[in-house]
This record gives sequence, structure tokens and C-alpha cells, in this order.
Amino acid sequence: MQLLAHAIDEGRYILDLAARDMPTICRAVVDQMAEKSAIPSELSEQIVDALLAREEQMSTAIGHAVAIPHAYIVGCTEPVIAFVRLSKPINLGAPDGIPTRFLYFLLGPPGSAEKHLDALANIARLMAGDEFRYDAGRAKNGQELREALNRFIESTSRKPVSIDRPAPELEYTGRFAGGLFADLQRRLPFYVSDFRDGLHSKCLGSTMFLFFACLAPAITFGGVMAVQTDGNIGVVEMLTASAICGTLYALLAGQPLIILGGTGPLLVFTAVLYRLCDDMKIPFLPAYAWVGLWSAGMLVVMAITDASCLMRYFTRFTDEIFAALISLIFIYEAIKSLVHTFGDLEVHKHHDTALLTLLLAMGTFYIAMTLSRMRKSRYLRPKIREFIADFGPTIAMAAMTLIAVWLNEVDLDILAAPDKFGTTSGRSWLVSIFDAPMWVRWAAAGPAALATLLIFLDQSITARLVNSSDHKLRKGAAYHLDLIIVGILIGVCSVFGLPWLVAATVRSLNHVRSLATTEEVTKRGSESQERILHVRETRVTGLAIHVLIGCSLLMLSAIKAIPMAVLYGLFLFMGIVSMSGNQFFERLRLWAMDPTLYPTTHYIRRVPLWTIHKFTLLQLVCLIALWVVKASAWAIAFPILIAVLVPIRLFADKFFDAQHLLALDAEEEPEDEETHWAA
Repeated sequence: MQLLAHAIDEGRYILDLAARDMPTICRAVVDQMAEKSAIPSELSEQIVDALLAREEQMSTAIGHAVAIPHAYIVGCTEPVIAFVRLSKPINLGAPDGIPTRFLYFLLGPPGSAEKHLDALANIARLMAGDEFRYDAGRAKNGQELREALNRFIESTSRKPVSIDRPAPELEYTGRFAGGLFADLQRRLPFYVSDFRDGLHSKCLGSTMFLFFACLAPAITFGGVMAVQTDGNIGVVEMLTASAICGTLYALLAGQPLIILGGTGPLLVFTAVLYRLCDDMKIPFLPAYAWVGLWSAGMLVVMAITDASCLMRYFTRFTDEIFAALISLIFIYEAIKSLVHTFGDLEVHKHHDTALLTLLLAMGTFYIAMTLSRMRKSRYLRPKIREFIADFGPTIAMAAMTLIAVWLNEVDLDILAAPDKFGTTSGRSWLVSIFDAPMWVRWAAAGPAALATLLIFLDQSITARLVNSSDHKLRKGAAYHLDLIIVGILIGVCSVFGLPWLVAATVRSLNHVRSLATTEEVTKRGSESQERILHVRETRVTGLAIHVLIGCSLLMLSAIKAIPMAVLYGLFLFMGIVSMSGNQFFERLRLWAMDPTLYPTTHYIRRVPLWTIHKFTLLQLVCLIALWVVKASAWAIAFPILIAVLVPIRLFADKFFDAQHLLALDAEEEPEDEETHWAA
């Protein structure tokens, strides 16, 4: 790295060079190096000719937007490096098909090629670092470029961590609230930057998309909860809780990329609790409040005793199953609603309503999916493609809503929102918790223990998925801090008869992806995939999303203009998109794929095919079991089954080779999977 660092310090770099061909690039670089006396000026023409001749023999583009032109001429005094960043990438015939934007020129006397081998290896390792490529692509001057290089050197010089050692955020401190204080120390230095990093057009697109993406499930879950609790908790309560809790969480949480919301498991638990109270002739809301207060207390105790460190025993095996379940719930609910439209309509509006509902849903899904892939398009300028991709879901919803308004003769289902602000049943907001019998106040600790387990797992697993190394987050996690905030918010919601909110997996993952800068990569023998380079870690989007949800309570009549069909399409889009990057689904596809055309992923290269299929089958069986329990009368036991996934994974050690499990259950892809192009 010393040669490259010296080149930056000496000013041998060009940022945003406006060139569309190699002759222009070579001429600009050689002229600059001659001007800085890095090479003899009288050899400029000879060096340019040598560089172009080498390029004609074979492209020096090695992939990942990088090329390394080189030439060795008699008369040059010492080996030197120059760095160039093009204003717009050009196609130099890289093996992965990605246009080249970064060029490293290696020049020197004959025989210096050996000295450049070390530099070549360092460049390959450097450009394999996603964060450096992101920083180098946005550096405004040499100082910022040097700082990016220093960060890379610092990160790679740290002592390697044993694979058996948990992440720093999940290490047990052994002190009272030790993990909580560590979270505060880790995240407080970034608090100001959390707001500053939100000043970007990408954050506006994320806000608009996630506003509707959070509003739809809030109204849907609120409507279902109103039915399940006989109107005690409904749409307005769900929207109110989402606005207040989401805003406070965005301001106070350690990981603001997590989105709080109602979830299917908590909805099922609340419905079971209501039926239990109804059967025992117990007032529901007071009992619900006591269960919530007990749960809040238990969650606070877990947070200050470092209970989140238990997440070290959860691995990719568990994360993939849980994420797959939540994704399938969104897809299932969207399809079920569309099927219900065809099966439960009046005769005089059956054909028109059913057909338009299907068209609006599929249109929303298709447009959102197509526009979100606009980054890969060959058309329009990069910034325009990026803008369209960021606002794709919002554009899709707006377009389909306008079509529905245009075809107003057709009777469509609209959002089931009330016309004015107020509790669903007309009750007072504050729950009279002392209306519950004394024995209920103590007995509530029983179901509260199950609720606590469910909330803890839902919150912590989603936090693990958001903080995944695949997302390249840099500001650190805060499991203990986030858990105690969720616990306190649940206690407050319980007293006011509001639904409990927890980290919502699909919405949180879509939040991360909407703030991500990605690149397309093509692995050997595999189709192209998107990989995250950088995520804008900000509080602005989460804050804006939930403030808008709060404003929606003042615009209930306007929100009702959005057809449910459009939201079904959005549900389907969110479910499909959240499946991306889940290796479980990738391995599941292998069952229907020609073995000779399998992608050359790290686990396929390291693990026998039959072992891969057995591991996938084990996950599939666990997923089916979770789905069956969720939909059965034993739904209240759902959190216990999630926790059982950990011993199942540990028990798998007896049936799988340790090295095979290490490859299949790796927290992140091995380095050679990321850097094979540089070999």
C-alpha cells in the first residue's frame, strides 16, 4: 500500500476524468506524471504507445470496475503508480462485464514488474473492499481519498477475530447494564452524523416508499386486530402506536434502520389472549395492560443483564428460516387477498372488480420491480437511473392509484380507515388497569413470559438480519439499547390500550435496501447479482416515515382513496424483494436446477451436493413446522418453537461435518468468494 499512499500524497491522481477512450485516458495520466516529474517528459509518447499496445493485446480491465494498465520503458528511473477515477465508466471488456471507472497505472523501468506484483496484489485486495470502492467513488479531493485508504489499512490491520468469538456487540460484559452502556458509547459518537447522512435524495425516495410500505401493514394488521379483539384495538390505535413509537425509536434507538411495526406473531398472540379473557369473563384491556407491563419489565431486566448476548447462539441457519417465514407471510397475505376478491364478490360487480383488482395489484408489483432494477439498465444517465430505482415503488403506487381514480366506475375495495380520529370502540384512551381482579394482575406474568420471549426473539433476530455483514454497516449495532427502548414503549402502549410494536423484519430489510448503494456482480458460472456497497445509516428516514404516519391520522379521508389492490401489489413486492440474498431460497432453487449449471458459490465448491440438499431440507422442515404452528390453535407457543431452532442447529453438528457446516452456515461469504476475479 505504500506505493499507492505515496502516489496520493504526491498528487499522482486524477478524479472524475472526462474521457471516453483509452488513448485520452493514457495521454492525461502520462502528461500529469511527466508534469510532476514522476517520469521523464521526453518518454511521454513512448509510454503512451506502450500502454496502448498492451491494451490492444489484452484488456487490462480485471473486473469490479477496475483496470490496471502498465508499461515498463527503458529510461524510467523508478516504479510509480497513478490513480484515475473516470467521471463516467467506460466498457473496457472486463471479464465480469462491469464498466471500468477506476484505473491504476503501473509505470517503471524494465525489471520493475516484480516490484509491482506486491502492489498488484494490494490493489486487488483494496478494490475487493466494498467500502473503499464506495469511498473512492465519492472522494472530492486527495485528502478524502487518502482517508479512505487509511480506513482500509486500519480495518485490515486489526487482529483477526476467531470464528468462535461473538461480535463485540454480543460479548457478555458481566457488569450491571454493561452491554447497555457499551451500546451507548458505541453509537453516541455517530448521533449527529445519523442526521447529516440523511440529507440525500436517496433518503427521500426511501421515505416515500417506506411510508406506504409501513402504512399498508399498519392498517391491515389494525383492521384484523379490530376483528380479533371485538374493536378494543383497531386501525386508529395501530396508526397512533406506529407514529409515536416509531418516532421515539428513530430518535433514541441505537440502530435506527430498524422499523417498528405490528407483526403476524404478535397479532396471533393478542388474538389468543383476547379469546382467553373472553372465555374467563375477564376484562380484556386491563388484562392486556398487565400482561404488557409484566413483559415490559421483563424486557428491561433482560436488557440490563446482557440477555441479548444469547443471540450469539443464533446463526445464519436460524436467521434464514425466520426471514423466509416473514417473507412468505407477506406473499401469502397478498395472494390470499387477491384470491378472496375473486371468490367473495357480488354478481353485478364480479368481473369488473375482480379483473381491475388483479391488474392494479400486478401492475404495482411489476412497475415497482422493473423500476427498482433500473440501475442495471443501459439507458439514461446513472443519476437518473438511480433516482428512478429509488422512487420505483412510489411511482408504481402513484401510477396505479391514478388508474383506479380514472376508472372510478368500477367499485374497488379501499383502505378500511375511519373518517375521523378516535379510538375504534369509542372508549377512553387510558386503560383502567385496576379494573382487573387482583389475581389477574399477578397471573398475567404467565402469558407475559411467552410474550416476552416472542418480542425478544422477533426484535433480536430482525436486528441480527439488519446488522448482517452483508449490509456493510459501519456504525455498529446496539442490541441491548434497542431492547430496553422497545420494552419501555410496550409498557406505555399497554397502559393506553395500543398494540405492541416490535422490529418488523420485512419493513426493516426493505428500509436497509432502499438506502443502499449497490453494484452488480457476476460470479464465475453464475448469474449476475446485486451486492450492497454502502448503506446510508440515518435517523432521518425513520423519523420522517413515522411523522408522515402520524400526519395520516389527520388525512384519513384522503388515504382511503388508495385502493387495497395497490397495497396488495406492494405487499407482494416487499415479500419478493426481501427474499433476495437469503441463501436458503438460493439453495432451494438447486432442487429444480440442472446440476451441471449450478452457480459456483463458496458452499457448492466446498460441500458435497447431497450434504447441501440435506441442510436445506432440514431448514425447510423447520420452516413448515413454524408455519403450521403459527396457523394452528397452538399459535401461542410460536415463540418457543423459534427458540427451539437453536438446539436443532446445535444438534445438526452430530450429522454434518464441521467444515461443511462452517461453509453452509457462515456469517458472511469467504474472502475468496468476493475476490476470485482478482486471482
